[in-house]
Amino acid sequence: MIKLALSLSLALLLNSIYISCATNNAVDSHLSSKDLQRLQKVFADGIASNDLQSIFYSSLNVEPTSDLERTNVCQRLFKVHAASKLKDYEKDYYLVGAARTLKCPEKLPQEILSNIYNIPMPITSTQEIFYRITAHKYLGVQIDETTLKKLVKNLEGVLMKEDSLTSLGYAFNVASELSPESEFVTERIEDAMVQADEVDGKMLQFEGGLSVTSLIITGAFKISAYFSKPPPVDAQQAYKFANYFLSRRSVQTPKGAHILIEALKTLSSMAPQLAPICIQLIGNGQLQADSPRLAIAIVDLLGKPLKEAPLNIFGKVLLRKEGTTLAQKVQFAPKSSDKTTFAVDLSPYKPTRGLYAIEIEVNSKYAQKLNFKVLGKVKVQQLELGIGESDASSSIKKQIVAYPKTLTEKLAADHTQRVLLKVLLIEEGTTDKPITVHQAFVRFYNKQEDLEVIYVAEQDSSKVYKFDMDVGARAGDFKYKSGLYEMVLIVGDASISNSFEWHVANLDLDFPHNVKAAIKKQPIRSVLPEITHQFRAPENRPPRLVSDIFTGLCLTPLVILFIVWHKLGINVSNFTIAPSTIGFHVGFGGILVLFTVFWLKLNMFQTLRLLLPIATFTFLCGNRLLRRLYGHRSAKASNAGALATS
Repeated sequence: MIKLALSLSLALLLNSIYISCATNNAVDSHLSSKDLQRLQKVFADGIASNDLQSIFYSSLNVEPTSDLERTNVCQRLFKVHAASKLKDYEKDYYLVGAARTLKCPEKLPQEILSNIYNIPMPITSTQEIFYRITAHKYLGVQIDETTLKKLVKNLEGVLMKEDSLTSLGYAFNVASELSPESEFVTERIEDAMVQADEVDGKMLQFEGGLSVTSLIITGAFKISAYFSKPPPVDAQQAYKFANYFLSRRSVQTPKGAHILIEALKTLSSMAPQLAPICIQLIGNGQLQADSPRLAIAIVDLLGKPLKEAPLNIFGKVLLRKEGTTLAQKVQFAPKSSDKTTFAVDLSPYKPTRGLYAIEIEVNSKYAQKLNFKVLGKVKVQQLELGIGESDASSSIKKQIVAYPKTLTEKLAADHTQRVLLKVLLIEEGTTDKPITVHQAFVRFYNKQEDLEVIYVAEQDSSKVYKFDMDVGARAGDFKYKSGLYEMVLIVGDASISNSFEWHVANLDLDFPHNVKAAIKKQPIRSVLPEITHQFRAPENRPPRLVSDIFTGLCLTPLVILFIVWHKLGINVSNFTIAPSTIGFHVGFGGILVLFTVFWLKLNMFQTLRLLLPIATFTFLCGNRLLRRLYGHRSAKASNAGALATS
């Protein structure tokens, strides 16, 4: 029994793996007609430009509209070639290619032809090999076998030294133009593919962006087909590369536009079971409940019909919110007049208003999940309108208004009354079960004053929408402007198809006049009162006695110093009348005087500006004084030592 269970589990696992491998994701977009029109505009601007590269790539995609325009482009082509700062082999390639595509009558100068025919050996890059070989191809000149063999050896040597992605890309594109001996280049395809970077699990690209990615993909497919090798990418990789190229559809240069289209054509040319396809909804994905017909488009990456028309297209319909299944294996039928359109009628499954998803499978090879919405129709089952006193205890006389009529009787309410509206909304074609909508508003509009006021109608526990307005309390919303107002019910929802504005009744609202008169009209734009800046009032200073006591305490150390000098006696025997001595004491005294003035009237910045020169002068004089005192003391010590020895 255990062995049987293990065998069944293994079989189910292998089956699921097979199904996941056999079913490929389809992309959700393609190069649309609007995209192609925009790219054609890029090519038109490029062919009218003065850039050699732009003229070349544009000429591959658009043609001049007249012989005069062709002549102007050809003349400009030779001028921009002469002024181009590109390498000779590159600009010669652009010139020859554009001249051949445009069918220019001018003959190529002999100097340019000589540069193309005389291939230097060895060539140091695969890019130069590609440009020189392709230039010969544009000229229709066959390269002799000896030179081709040398170029193959040259290419092999270059790849051994330089195997960057760009170098490999040009090698893939040029190998098919050489002899069969260049088949060794196919061995490098896998080396290039493993360097692709994955983005968000949905895209693959190479470092270097669109130009490098397109160069490698187109070259790898080209050389694989030439040497009868398997496709360089599998179906899942092709899907991810397609997503990347489609994300770059906003290119603005002729080169970018050309290589984008070329890459998408290359991926679309894969075998039918591998080529990426696009499955997308037609329209905005909103279906009517009474005619739920879902249409999809199945096209290639360029928006064209598939090479082999899909035969078996099935879908599984799910309710997005509940996650339950509405229908299994619904089959899409092709539209006879359009090979890209397929539709299915969901009426037998009776979908109600809500959000849905459909999992589509095409030929058991491609899968796509699309979201759509089924719209319902809202119906007003009953609407009651009444006016009564603001006192909640008093009864309100209600009138029933039928949709979409307007109440013939004009109602009146003053500031002591309130307006009450009740409306029950149900979904048309179903039971009488109330529904909830995103928007339920009551709008009052006064044509004479051009005044509009909108309120929200709230849904109560019984799913009935209510609006209760106390006229007096809401007078400010109406700017106290009495008059005749249109009362309109607005109902809207993203999942209903018949949102409406219903003019329910006309109300004559009377607001309190005394409050209205008290309101002063303020112009929208008027002169504002002048703002006068006021500094903060200064803090209160302490009493004079406190200041005098604090000053006395600060002077106490100086008084103590004079007393101690008087007791001990001041030794001024070393004081000499010298410039350094006088300068030091004068500078020191000046610093003390400066501090006194700072205390009385100066601020910190003024004090620092004055202190800097005085302090510098005092420092120099003090240094000179100390050196002189030290020299004098050293001389005394030497004389005392000499007398002692004698």
